[in-house]
Amino acid sequence: MLIKRNFYKTSSYLRTKLTKINTSVTSNNSYSQALFELASENNVLLELEEQTSALLKLIKTSSDFRDLIKNPTTKSDDLIKIMDEIANQNKFNGLLKRFISFLIKKRRFFYVEKIFNDYLDVCSRSRGEIKAELLAAKELDKKDIDKVKNELAENFGSNIKLNYKHDQSLIGGLVIKVGSTMVDTSIKNKLHQIQKQMIEA
Repeated sequence: MLIKRNFYKTSSYLRTKLTKINTSVTSNNSYSQALFELASENNVLLELEEQTSALLKLIKTSSDFRDLIKNPTTKSDDLIKIMDEIANQNKFNGLLKRFISFLIKKRRFFYVEKIFNDYLDVCSRSRGEIKAELLAAKELDKKDIDKVKNELAENFGSNIKLNYKHDQSLIGGLVIKVGSTMVDTSIKNKLHQIQKQMIEA
């Protein structure tokens, strides 16, 4: 009974927050903002960050799961059962479970990837963080990654949330993106630039 009452409370809150939202994809940031406010009020921001990140990783790595949530013929009741099972197996916070059910019932779960990514962005901005991406031609250890992160923080004067990925397609060097700023030190890019200059000459 308590779970059902909590679901209605969450649903009522979200309906209040989202009353003026239209049905376009661009409105999904309002869902992420509503989730942020709910998580903040319940002091579970970090916990939901970890759990939404885990779901995003599942969407990215499992084609079966991705196809399931993107399939318009998937029945809401079936999707809720599947998501409840995933949530229980991974001990998801009750708030996140109710939020997911709310999205499914409102036929917005198709956009869950964008909604959760927006939620993570809102959390980062609330801490004054700047998102950065680091691609490296060779595998870097934690010490190297922290060195790049600290250097970026010093240059940009802000907290940096760094996402690192080893990219074997790079011949050498690093590719760093901070916000909308791209810093490319890879040999592959330099060769491409030289080739481009030769063609244009």
